[in-house]
Amino acid sequence: MRAGIAALVCGYLLSQFYRAFLAVLSPVLGTEFGASAADLASASGWWFLAFAAMQLPIGEGLDRFGPRRTAGWLMLVGAAGAALFAAATAVWQIKLAMALIGVGCAPVLMASYFIFARSFPPAAFGTLAGVMIGVGALGNVAASLPLSAAVDAFGWRDAVAGLAGFTALVALAILRLVRDPPRLPDQAKGSLLDLLRMPALWPVLAMMTVCYMPIAGLRGLWVGPYFSDVHGFYAGEIGQVGLWIGLAMVAGNFAYGPLDRLVGSRKWVIFSGNALTVLCLFGLWAQAGASPATAAGLLIAAGLFGASFPMVVAHGRAFIPPPLMGRGVTLLNLFGIAPVGIAQIVTGRIHAATPADPVSAPYAAVFLFFAITTAAGLAVYLMSQDRTD
Repeated sequence: MRAGIAALVCGYLLSQFYRAFLAVLSPVLGTEFGASAADLASASGWWFLAFAAMQLPIGEGLDRFGPRRTAGWLMLVGAAGAALFAAATAVWQIKLAMALIGVGCAPVLMASYFIFARSFPPAAFGTLAGVMIGVGALGNVAASLPLSAAVDAFGWRDAVAGLAGFTALVALAILRLVRDPPRLPDQAKGSLLDLLRMPALWPVLAMMTVCYMPIAGLRGLWVGPYFSDVHGFYAGEIGQVGLWIGLAMVAGNFAYGPLDRLVGSRKWVIFSGNALTVLCLFGLWAQAGASPATAAGLLIAAGLFGASFPMVVAHGRAFIPPPLMGRGVTLLNLFGIAPVGIAQIVTGRIHAATPADPVSAPYAAVFLFFAITTAAGLAVYLMSQDRTD
């Protein structure tokens, strides 16, 4: 089982990498293809929307076929998408490649959560989920300074082609090493409607909608154009900022993991962390034209406090019956990922529609969008029922 989980961790490292690497590639893609910030926001959105669209089929696949085949075969689709990205000659091909990569990355985290929920004690789920995301978030780190160094050394096409090959190897490792948990007698029974009939899940789904959206959107794309346009940073400097944000996200994921057991509450751990994230986002809006050190500090703090995703999943998982576990965790993930894709497209349009006078104004509008939407989700989450295992 350990070898299989290690293979899934590698898959999740790639998932975190691919959702963030456009921030570093944005200058070179702008030069080579004339891709605007709105184009790249749309490409990022395609990744998240394709990822989200696969969640419900993946839930069925986990419950009916198990995590090995569900994750392994789809990861091969992601490898094909990375190969297309490396060979792309137009912006539309970049968008299609991002969608295919999103399909490939879609099952790996939920396959891991399915195994944790079915093969480990319930009280350990939050910690295991946090460790999985914490280790996987190193892929986010790799999509910063290490990627910019690889692009400088080998060129962006060869760097992405190498990633395509590595993605294919990880897919084969998942197919070879992952062991499916034993099936339950009534595992195929029930439906998503049974889950949606549970009012206790609704406020948690509202929190899922906003808990990952701001930091995924900012780290995944907007950090690059913002520091390039407003502060004149080049790719290496953007990579350094992304590195520190990624490290903060790693630290946050590990910190959130055991907090529910230490504090005796999931709801208030989640609420407090996301309230601090909202403050950081409003700070970015108010200080969008301030010094780069101020902006970087607020983004790093948002990365730390905004890493509550695994804890929110753990909160929702506590209400899900075992026969619906695959569909339940993928439903939660759908609400966590789909809004990021929508937000990337919306913020791209907000950015394009906002006059660049001063040059920081379009980015201030993006920061304000994330601040308001996160605050709204947090207000709904106040009505949630606390539950720990």
